[in-house]
Amino acid sequence: MASDVSLSMAASRPPSPITPDDFELMKKTALFDHEDSQYLRMSYEVLAGQVEAVLDVWYGFVASHPHLLASFARKRDGQPDPGYLAGVRKRFGQWILDTAAANYDATWLSNQFEIGRRHHRTGKNQTDQVEAADHVPFRYLIPLIFPITHTLKPFLASKGHPPEQVDKMHQAWVKSLLLQVALWSQVYVQPGDF
Repeated sequence: MASDVSLSMAASRPPSPITPDDFELMKKTALFDHEDSQYLRMSYEVLAGQVEAVLDVWYGFVASHPHLLASFARKRDGQPDPGYLAGVRKRFGQWILDTAAANYDATWLSNQFEIGRRHHRTGKNQTDQVEAADHVPFRYLIPLIFPITHTLKPFLASKGHPPEQVDKMHQAWVKSLLLQVALWSQVYVQPGDF
């Protein structure tokens, strides 16, 4: 289900500090179970042909909030960097598919650690070799869970699944995004505190 775009992350990626066993405990904490994985996989088929439309909504949301768009702004003139936005959009589209694939292996865990690093000053701008804002403030990561998952629900409902299945796909996405944002947060947390 994943492609070579997969966050432009290859075998050279360092392993996540979180082991698969650690992640199993995180999943239990979020009440994420096998059924959630099944409903995420169901959402893959629903969302696969709608990725660009989902991204249009999400990018429209970010663009309508200058404090969020600032993460993509060039230092030299404060304007959003179109090349940077395009590169992130490609990876963001793959992230949708990777999330829906629900393949939570060691590679996926390493990719989540890298996503966090790419939001944090330790890795921001390096992949796209841009001179944009140095850091995505942590205070925006958690609140973004709501608009991302809320605006996804109409897309999950668009293929005619019964409302109960749409709700279960949506709940699985909420849980998965909570878990992923927790993983992305590792780089923001003092060593030993995560």
